[in-house]
Amino acid sequence: MPYPPQLVEPMRRELTALGVEELHTGDSVDEAMEASKGETVAVIINSVCGCAAGNARPAVRLAMNAQVQPDRYLTVFAGQDLEATARMRSYLPGIPPSSPFIALFKSGQPAFILERRQIEGRTASAIAFDLAQAYARYCSNGSLSGSAEEQPVSGSGTSDSDSGMPDTFRSIL
Repeated sequence: MPYPPQLVEPMRRELTALGVEELHTGDSVDEAMEASKGETVAVIINSVCGCAAGNARPAVRLAMNAQVQPDRYLTVFAGQDLEATARMRSYLPGIPPSSPFIALFKSGQPAFILERRQIEGRTASAIAFDLAQAYARYCSNGSLSGSAEEQPVSGSGTSDSDSGMPDTFRSIL
């Protein structure tokens, strides 16, 4: 059962006021993803979760100040736009559903992801730092580093081989 619209409206506006394109149906998701095949696209699966989404939305706003930007920003709202959210998740095969969730697509393929577990407990500025690094890596040079078969790079939660620290600490070192 979807959340009441009056509950989620302020959370929707946090992103739409920034110019993020909101998608409400499965067809609108397909149309937007098809139209963006040759571009970089930041996708935000929005959520009411205060412990994670409360920092994810401000992180998107902060990351919009980065020098390098994706061509397009899209969002769906988990818990309300059920069909649109399910369809967007179909573009992320093998990645468990979570919300909030931020993905960067390059030429129709996920190149970078931040799952809820990589957002929760972190500051908006730390999340924005990870997004800005991903934008610089994937939005600036026209080609993915690595093969097309490669799994998307995760923003945090895996070990950083240089320091032995989890990636979640990378943005504060």
